[in-house]
Amino acid sequence: MDSATIEQFLHAQVAAWNNGDKQAFFAAYRSVSPAGLQIEYVGRAPATDGWPVLEGMWAQQSAKIEIEEVAAIVNGGEAACHNRNKLRGTAVAIETIELYRFEAGRLSVRYFVRPPGA
Repeated sequence: MDSATIEQFLHAQVAAWNNGDKQAFFAAYRSVSPAGLQIEYVGRAPATDGWPVLEGMWAQQSAKIEIEEVAAIVNGGEAACHNRNKLRGTAVAIETIELYRFEAGRLSVRYFVRPPGA
């Protein structure tokens, strides 16, 4: 997968999230992971099938959080992102470093989450 496609995915999934567009959010993920999706919350839960994780994330957090893209670096088939997940209507933010690996139609995501105040 080329870097332009990866960058397009990164921005599309954030835009869909912020717009509350679940269909576009999941379409962005499906477009880059036809052979599977794996998600890991580093230090909290092992890597697992990403589709139920995304469903849970959407159901529990989409109305509460707006994502600010702080930085994204794409090298080869991988990307590293620093996102600021702002709790809507507050000054509270949750910082994340997100690592994406695109390989043979599969996407593996690792989330490093720093809770507010940590």
